[in-house]
Amino acid sequence: MKKMFVVIAVFLLIAVFIGVSINQIPSKQEAVHSAQSVLMSQYKRRTDLIPQLVNTVKGAADFEKSLLENVIKARQHVTKIDVTDSNMDQFIQAQDQLGSALSRLLVTVERYPQVKAVEAFTTLQAQLEGTENRIVVARRDYIQSIQTFNTEIRTLPGVFWNKLIFHYDKMPQLSQDPSVETPVEVNFK
Repeated sequence: MKKMFVVIAVFLLIAVFIGVSINQIPSKQEAVHSAQSVLMSQYKRRTDLIPQLVNTVKGAADFEKSLLENVIKARQHVTKIDVTDSNMDQFIQAQDQLGSALSRLLVTVERYPQVKAVEAFTTLQAQLEGTENRIVVARRDYIQSIQTFNTEIRTLPGVFWNKLIFHYDKMPQLSQDPSVETPVEVNFK
């Protein structure tokens, strides 16, 4: 009787282990999709803030027209891209161009103290900076979730279950636009 109980207990433990390890793959895939959604919402937040920022700056000072037009064009380009898994790199590059245009806008604003003094602009600038920080965090979380998923389907026991049941391919990591790594030059001449 004891042997029968031990055999049943061993089979139950094996069944629990199999169930838990099989569920890891879809759980990690869903984590990737969730992280991607958070990243997209942060990009949308940034895109929504830009018109408010541009309108405030236009009302506060006679500003460099070409700089504002570059920000508007970059925003329009971003909003025209329909995000799918296959064009995620294209979307990220457009977002990076938008971030670069925004950085130039903020550096130019540093040259115009009368614009910085406007309370509405200061508030929007703080929100934009906060959004940029949120994007960095969301991007990091998205990259980490892809890494976790890829590790799961390439290591034991996940590799076994993936080949047997799921047949998922490794997810590509985000490619980094080299211009994003170049710091913005601040020149107070």
